[in-house]
Amino acid sequence: MESGRATLLREQQLKDQFDNLEKHTQSGIEFVERYTKFVKERSEIEINYAKQIKNLSKKYQPKKNSKEEEENKYTSCRAFLSTLNELNDYAGQHEVIAENLTSQIITELLRYLTELKAERKSHFHDGRKAQQHIECSWKQLESSKRRFERDCKEADRAQQYFERMDADINVTKADVEKARQQAQMRHQMAADSKSEYSNFLTKFNQEQNEHYYTLIPNIFQKLQEMEERRIERVGVSMKTYAEVDREVLPIVGKCLDGMTKAAESIEPKTDSKQVVESYKSGFEPPGDVEFEDYGPGQSMKRTVSETSLSNSRGEAKERPSKSKGKLWPFIKNKNKGSGPEDFSHLPPEQRRKKLQAKIDDLNKDIQKEMDQKDALTKMKGVYEKNPQMGDPASVDPRLVEMAMNIEKLQSEVQKFEGWLAEVEGRLPSKSDPPRRQSGLYETQNSNSSTVANNCAQDRESPDGSYTEEQSSETQVKVAIANTPEFDDEFDDGDEETLPTIGTCKAIYQFEGHNEGTISVTEGELLYVIEEDKGDGWTRVRRNEEEEGYVPTSYVEVLLETNAKGAMTYI
Repeated sequence: MESGRATLLREQQLKDQFDNLEKHTQSGIEFVERYTKFVKERSEIEINYAKQIKNLSKKYQPKKNSKEEEENKYTSCRAFLSTLNELNDYAGQHEVIAENLTSQIITELLRYLTELKAERKSHFHDGRKAQQHIECSWKQLESSKRRFERDCKEADRAQQYFERMDADINVTKADVEKARQQAQMRHQMAADSKSEYSNFLTKFNQEQNEHYYTLIPNIFQKLQEMEERRIERVGVSMKTYAEVDREVLPIVGKCLDGMTKAAESIEPKTDSKQVVESYKSGFEPPGDVEFEDYGPGQSMKRTVSETSLSNSRGEAKERPSKSKGKLWPFIKNKNKGSGPEDFSHLPPEQRRKKLQAKIDDLNKDIQKEMDQKDALTKMKGVYEKNPQMGDPASVDPRLVEMAMNIEKLQSEVQKFEGWLAEVEGRLPSKSDPPRRQSGLYETQNSNSSTVANNCAQDRESPDGSYTEEQSSETQVKVAIANTPEFDDEFDDGDEETLPTIGTCKAIYQFEGHNEGTISVTEGELLYVIEEDKGDGWTRVRRNEEEEGYVPTSYVEVLLETNAKGAMTYI
C-alpha cells in the first residue's frame, strides 16, 4: 500500500511539473512575441520619422523660378540647401534602419515563433502520452492485484468449507468430494491471479523505471534545450537590434559632417558683396544745393536738386527732373511689375545686367536653332545621296523656318546690344572688336533664305558626307555659297582631312550598304572625326582611307577633353 501511495504521489508531482513547464514555456513564447511587437513598432516609428524628415526637407526646398531660388547665390542659402539635402540623406538612413529591423529581426522572429510553438507542442504531447501510458499500466496492475486478492479470499473460503464438510459425519461423501474440487479450483484460480499479478507488476516496474529514468528526463531535456535556444535567439536579436543602428552611424556621421561643412562654407563678406552687386544702381550721389540770397522785394525759391532725396510729388510735377523714375536707396520702388522692354525703369547698373542676361539668352536660342539647322542640313544631304532613305524636299520648309527664326533672333540681339551700348556710354562702331557671339551668327546667316535652300549642297564634301566648319573662313564661305563660282571651286578642291576628336567602340554590328556609311563589327575600335549633330549619325575613321557615318546608338563614344564640346557621353 505504501509503495502504491508513493507511486500516485510521484505521478501527481510529475503532472504538476508538466503544468509548471507548460506555463513557463508559454510565458517565454509570449515574451518573444512581445519583443517582436516592440521591434515592429520601432520600425514603424523609423519609417514615419524618415517620412516626416523627408517632407520637411522637401517643404523647404527652393521652388523653381521663385525668390528662394534666386537667393541661392548667397552662401548662407546654399549652405541651407546643402543642409536640406544632407537631411534628406539622413532620413534615408532611418528608412534603412526600418528595413533592416524588418528583414533581420521581425521576419526571422516570426518564423522562429512558428517553429518554437510547433516544437513545444510536440514535446508536451510526448510528455502527456508517456504519462497516460504509465497511468494505464498502473491501473492494469491495480486491477490484477485486486483480482488476485479476491481469488485468494475465495480460495480460503472454499478450503474452510471443504474442511467443515469433511469433518461432518452427516455429510455424504459426494458432497465432500464436491467441496474438495471446489476448493482446488479456487486455489488454482488464486494461483493464476497471482501469476498474472506478478507479470503485471514486473511490467509496470520496468515501464515505471523507463518512464522516470528515460522518457521523462529526455522530454525535460528537450524542453530545456528548446528554452535555451529561445533565450539565445532573443539575445542574438537584441544584438542585431543594436548593430542595425551601428551600421548606419558612419553614413549618418557623414551627413552631419556635410551639414557642418555647409555651415562652415558660409561667407558673410561674400554674401554682402553679392547684395551690393545685385542692387548697385550706378547713380551718382546728389549734388550740392546752391545758396540763394534774400533781398528786398524778393522771395526765396524752394529749389530742389535734381538728385535730391526729398523731391516732392508736387514739385516734381511743376519742374520735371531728369531723375524721375530713378531708384534711390531707401525709396520704395512702386514699379515692381514688368517694365519696358529695354529695362529703362531700372538703375543703370541693374539695367546693364538685365540687358546682358537677355542677350545671353538670345544667343543661346540662336545657337540651339543653328544646331538644329545643321542637323537638318546634314539629313538633307544624306537623303540626296540616298533617296531611298527620304525625300530631300521635305526638309526645305523646316530649314526656311529655322533661317527666319535665326534672323529674327539676330535682330533682337542687335536691338538689345544697342540698348546695352547706350547704357555703357558708347555705340558699336566698325573699329570695335566683336564683343558677343551675335556678330558671328550674322556672318553665318546673312541671306538666310538662300542659305536655307542651298545649305545641303554647301555643307557637303565631294563624297557626299557632312563636314564641320573649322575656321571663320569656312563660315564666311557658307554665307556666300550660293554663287556658282564657289560651287565649282569647292567641288574641284580636295577635302581636308578632319582631325581625330576621340575614339569609339562598336557595341553592335552595322552593315553600311548606303553611300557615305561604313560597315563596322561588334567590338571594333574606331576614331571619331565628327560627333553627332542631333541627327543620330557619328562620323568615324578606320584608317587613313576608310571613313564614314555609323548610327550613334551602335557605338560607345569617348570624346577627348580638348575636342569640341569637351564632354564624354555614351
